[in-house]
Amino acid sequence: MARKHQPSDLRLLSKVSRLYYEQNLKQSEISERLRLSRPKVSRLLQRALEEGVVKISVHSHPGVYAELEDRLESFFHLQEVVIVDVTDPDSQDSVSYELGVAAASYFQNTIQDKDIIGLAWGSTLSCMVNAFQFMDVKDTHVVQMIGGLGMPESEVHATSLVRRLTLMLNSKLTLLNAPGIIDNIDVKDVILSASYMQDVLHLFSKINVAYVGIGAPTGDSVMMKDGAIMSQADLDALLQKGAVGDIALRFFDINGQPVITDLDSRVIGISLDQLKKIPRVVGVAGGPQKHQVVAGALKGGFIDVLITDEQTARFVLGI
Repeated sequence: MARKHQPSDLRLLSKVSRLYYEQNLKQSEISERLRLSRPKVSRLLQRALEEGVVKISVHSHPGVYAELEDRLESFFHLQEVVIVDVTDPDSQDSVSYELGVAAASYFQNTIQDKDIIGLAWGSTLSCMVNAFQFMDVKDTHVVQMIGGLGMPESEVHATSLVRRLTLMLNSKLTLLNAPGIIDNIDVKDVILSASYMQDVLHLFSKINVAYVGIGAPTGDSVMMKDGAIMSQADLDALLQKGAVGDIALRFFDINGQPVITDLDSRVIGISLDQLKKIPRVVGVAGGPQKHQVVAGALKGGFIDVLITDEQTARFVLGI
C-alpha cells in the first residue's frame, strides 16, 4: 500500500516544482535555498512528474506536425522525420523546391566535423544545394555516389551537385568520374578496374551520412527528359516489373523489393545493399507524384531520415 503523503510532503513537492519550472532556478540553487541535498531535489522533481504535481505539455505551432512525425518514426523505425509545411502541396515543382530548402537547413543543423557525406543526384537535391549557406566544418569529405547522368552542364548532374556542395563546406571531394549508365557491360568492367575507381567504390563503406532524392519512373521525370539517361525500353521494362521508385537509379517496387532489369547491371554507383549499410541515409522526397515512391522506400528500409510534406506523410500511413 502506497504511503499517504503528509501535507508537508505535498507542500515541498509543490515548492520545489514552482522554483524549478516557474522561477527557472537551477537544481543547485534550489538545493542551497531550501537546504536540501542536490539528489533530493532531483528526486522531488521526478516525483512531482510521476504523481501529477507537474504536468508537461507541448503545444505545436500551426505548420508543425510533431505528432505525425512521431507516428512515422515509430511505424517505420526511423531515426527522424521532418514534415515540411509546403505552400502548394499539389504542385510537384513547388514541393520539391521547398523540401530542398528544408533539407539544406536540416543538413546545416546536423553536420558534424569529420563527416563523410555521400550525395546522390536529382532536382530536389539540387534545390538543397542551392539553398545551402557557406560553413566551414572541419575535416568533412563529400563523396559522389552515382556517376554522371544527363547533360554535364545540368544543375541536377551528380558531379555538379557534389562540386557545389564541396565549395560551400570547404571540404574534401571525391568524384565518381564515370557515366552513371553505360551501354556495354564490358566497358563498365574496364572502367571499374581502374585503381582510382576502386578507391572511390571503397569509400562507399566509409560514408556515415548520405543525402538522396527518391525518383519516380515516369515519362516526364528528369531521367527521361532528354533521352540521355534512360530509354523508353528501359522505362517499359521497369514498369512491367512493378517499379515505383528509385534511389540513385536502383529501383524498387511498392513493397520496397528491388526491381532488377538489364539497366541495373549498367549503372555505375552505389547499390541498395551498400546504401542500407550507411548509418544515416536522409531521403528527401514528396509531392503528388512521390506518394508511392516514398512508401516503397520506407517499406524497403532504404532511408533512416525522411524529409517530406504532410500529404505524402499521411498517404504512407494510410490516414
